[in-house]
Amino acid sequence: MRGRLALGLVVALAACKPPPTDETLARTAPEAEKSFASTPVPSPETDGAIWAPSERVEQRIVYGIPGEPALIALACDESDGTLSVTRFSPADEEAQAMLALVGNGHVGRLPVDQAEADGRRVWKGTHDPASEEWEPLAGPRRLIATLPGAGTVEINPSPLPMELIERCRSQTR
Repeated sequence: MRGRLALGLVVALAACKPPPTDETLARTAPEAEKSFASTPVPSPETDGAIWAPSERVEQRIVYGIPGEPALIALACDESDGTLSVTRFSPADEEAQAMLALVGNGHVGRLPVDQAEADGRRVWKGTHDPASEEWEPLAGPRRLIATLPGAGTVEINPSPLPMELIERCRSQTR
């Protein structure tokens, strides 16, 4: 008896709700606000590019083709003993990414954020100079620096990056 009563109750409740219709299939979720990254830039040409001491900032070196704008900069901040890397390529507002350094038997991944430099948005990250993520810059072979949307920069070997990193490391000890 109880089973029949329960079954009857279920049938009665089901009868209160109309069956689904094709109209419910036509409903869509509200459209989300569209947000797109800027168009990626091609990898820059680096034939003849070199590391050189910055003419404007002490404890900073820049990488690029002589006479043209720099592609990358490394700088040691003596006040807090940090090392920063700047990739001079357009960055979207509030963007974040990972700069990959690959070469000389090492892979380094450095978080970078959009930052202001000379009135434009570029990529910049500040890190501990003791981090092993800088190791691709040590060694006698070429390496690459890759950033999503900013292409790949082929970096010719030079002792300058590791000399700057070692000076920065010695200031934090």
